[in-house]
Amino acid sequence: MSAVEAKLAALGLTLPDVVPPLAAYQPAVQTGVYVYTAGQLPLVEGKLPVTGKVGAEVTAEEAKDLARVCALNALAAVKSVAGDLDRIARVVKVVGFVASASDFTGQPGVVNGASELLGEVLGEKGVHARSAVGVAVLPLDAPVEVEIQVELVP
Repeated sequence: MSAVEAKLAALGLTLPDVVPPLAAYQPAVQTGVYVYTAGQLPLVEGKLPVTGKVGAEVTAEEAKDLARVCALNALAAVKSVAGDLDRIARVVKVVGFVASASDFTGQPGVVNGASELLGEVLGEKGVHARSAVGVAVLPLDAPVEVEIQVELVP
């Protein structure tokens, strides 16, 4: 077990299987020392635990928890191409999309769920640049979607 996966276990988390693509793309690709993930939905065992817009059908706290799931799924996608999460030199960027009710403006707080998980698991290597974007709708009516870019140790 890698040190990163041991840290996940200490937090009571396990790395899930890679979420299969919903369309014509790969969950993650590596180019040089960088891995780029596709947008990761908060799928748990192939299902969305909650659907709808944040600020309407879904609370900001629920969405923040779902963003954590997205980050966990993103780490699984990174491992699928890097082979070992201990190869992560740093998380470079996180992009979070929040399906938002028209008056919801708390996207940064929702995406903090992903950012905080990466920090808990990777420490300083998890500190990153980030965008948190409100959108009208996401695939499968998911409340949140997260993609990450990481740099690997060569």
